[in-house]
Amino acid sequence: MPISISDCSFMYRRGLPVLEGLSLSLGYGATVLLGPNGAGKSTLLGLAASALRPASGHVRIGALDTRNRKDVKEYRRKVGWLPQQVKAIPGLRVREQVAHAGWLKGMSRIQAWEASAGALEAVGLTDLSARRSSELSGGQKRRLGIAQALVHSAEVVLMDEPTAGLDPRQRATFRDLVARLSSTVAVVVSTHQTEDLADIYQSVVVLDQGRVRHQGAVSSFLDLAPAGSPRERQAEAAYASICTVEA
Repeated sequence: MPISISDCSFMYRRGLPVLEGLSLSLGYGATVLLGPNGAGKSTLLGLAASALRPASGHVRIGALDTRNRKDVKEYRRKVGWLPQQVKAIPGLRVREQVAHAGWLKGMSRIQAWEASAGALEAVGLTDLSARRSSELSGGQKRRLGIAQALVHSAEVVLMDEPTAGLDPRQRATFRDLVARLSSTVAVVVSTHQTEDLADIYQSVVVLDQGRVRHQGAVSSFLDLAPAGSPRERQAEAAYASICTVEA
């Protein structure tokens, strides 16, 4: 079930609005969220995850609205979220931390423990399941965070810069993971990487200065590239053309 964001505004304390009157629907399949630093991508994902509440407007999944406190718990059960910073929980081992994430989403302890094995296998961390989370490298913590987002079988999975710190082999595993997930759930990935975009995602959203500059199918996005753009640079050229035209 897609996330519907309607007329949303948000600002951090004593700051300028990050998002103002933004409306967007994040549907099934895999969507890539592009935009420069400071565009509002992390804020948008935080709102979609219900970690942040809009100052005005609504974020909904079906009839569940994050501005209604009674809806938040059920809303969060439907959403898996990987923020930019993944922190190790002191004293917990890798599998325990993933299972803990499932328990926080409403799973029983037994269900969460059983599901944690599959989530770790999906991200290639099974061999490290007994290691303390605090002993993981930066790239391994990113994969731990992805496993935490997957453990409770969410209907929508939101990932903020999930490939940061991953090596080429791990990024290939991530691409395969997105392809599998997007056949059954909505996946939204914020990234700066445009290579292989057409091979991973079905739709593109370009966000800049808190505004949606483009939303549509990957094919319509690539069509924005200037004529003669090399195929391997087509996505990069399309993104540059949007920024140039809309600036």
